[in-house]
Amino acid sequence: LAQAQSGSEPGKNPKKSLRKSRELRFLQLFFSSNMDQTEKAFQKQGVSVAVKKVLGKKGQKKAARYWKSVGLGFATPKEAKDGSYVDKKCPFTSNVNIRGAILKGMVVSTKMKRTIIIRRNYLHYIKKFNRFEKRHSNMAVHCSPAFEPKEGDIVTVGQCRPLSKTVRFNVLKVEKNQIFGNPRKVFMLF
Repeated sequence: LAQAQSGSEPGKNPKKSLRKSRELRFLQLFFSSNMDQTEKAFQKQGVSVAVKKVLGKKGQKKAARYWKSVGLGFATPKEAKDGSYVDKKCPFTSNVNIRGAILKGMVVSTKMKRTIIIRRNYLHYIKKFNRFEKRHSNMAVHCSPAFEPKEGDIVTVGQCRPLSKTVRFNVLKVEKNQIFGNPRKVFMLF
């Protein structure tokens, strides 16, 4: 920066390099202070939002964070509004829209990164015996960092565009653990 101001490097425009260094410093301050950087690649909110300055306390500037309401009566979590995570598949902080089916299921696995497995129980009617049999289906669901579900929690999920080979739903609400013991062994209809 000092070299650029003094113009000691021959053949380079000192004003251009000064402007470039200011832009870099601004971007570094903006993204490093507001966004969690846990990946090898640089993470930023991919939504085309104008970078605005919002005044918090007097003299303190805070960069705007993009968030939205998914509608359908689901509240936007506080973590999505105030948090610093970056998730391009989150329905609250990116351009993923919820449309179609709204389902409920029980969390059986949280081993993947930002994806959980839910179990949906249902009854299947057997005409010959005039009775029902228990059945279940597992479903992979994207879970935003705004939520921290554990095994046994009941989650409400909404359909969205395909997010990966198997994921087509996104978590909208988490009801805390109502299941005691192994969640795979319990048969509950929602």
